[in-house]
This record gives sequence, structure tokens and C-alpha cells, in this order.
Amino acid sequence: MILSQSIEQRLGRLGGVIARWSVVFFFLAFGLYKFTAEEAAGIAPLLTHSPVFFWAIPALGQQGASNLVGVLEIAFAVLIALRHVLPRLSGYGSLATAGALVVTLSFLFTTPKLDPALGGFIIKDLTLLGAALWSAGEAFAAARLRGEGAARYGTAQTVAL
Repeated sequence: MILSQSIEQRLGRLGGVIARWSVVFFFLAFGLYKFTAEEAAGIAPLLTHSPVFFWAIPALGQQGASNLVGVLEIAFAVLIALRHVLPRLSGYGSLATAGALVVTLSFLFTTPKLDPALGGFIIKDLTLLGAALWSAGEAFAAARLRGEGAARYGTAQTVAL
């Protein structure tokens, strides 16, 4: 079956909205969860063996390190959510999220004796990484178009999703 161009475009826009907001939801929800003792204990082995966060538990303690990760995740979620207000900032938030997801995916290789269930859970971050990179590209394109529209027509124009 061949779809009309209009339906194709709607599907693409809808998929983009779902992809962006799923990243926002994941980072907001898991960022808030980092403030619990249970999650702090759960991520401690990951942070201990991380080439990026190895210093966090010795410097901040187990809960403090988890709180730091939580604050970062929440901040990235908020930045991505600002897409229609501040698309350039949303683009940077999406890139930061992509970086955080690369760090998370590195746990698959840096954590000795990683529980297979946890490893399976971490694999989902590959999909989120793709969504974050798409979100960055789309947000930066919207920021560029908004800037061009303002310069060309004297008004701000946005690309709606």
C-alpha cells in the first residue's frame, strides 16, 4: 500500500513528537528515581566502574552521586521539552542527552559481572540515543529557520511539530 504524501508527513511528525517526548519522559522519570536510596544503590556499581563517573561516589557519596546524575537527567529533560520555546537550547539539551546515553551504553563494557537483566535494560538506550540525535537535528533546524525568518521577514517563524 502506498500512502499519500500528506499521510507520510503526518506520520513523520507524529513519530517525531512521540520520540522527543519519550526521551523527555524517560529522563524526567529516571532522573527523579535517582533521588531514592534504592536507585542510588542500584547504580553504584555502574558509576564505580565508569570512565566518566568513577570519581562521583568517592567525592559525593553513593546518594550524592546518584542525586547528581538525577539532576543532570532532569535538566536534560527540561531542555528538550523547551523545543517550541527555545529550539536552540533544546538542541543542546538533546545533544547532552545523547552524550549521557553514550555514557550509559558504555556501562555494558565497563561494568564487570553486569547482571544480564540490567544489560538488557541498558540496551534500550540505543533507541533513546537515536531519538535524542534526531531531536537535536530537528531542534537546531527549527532554530535556524526561526533565525532566518526573523532576519528575512522581521518576525520569528517556527517549524511546528
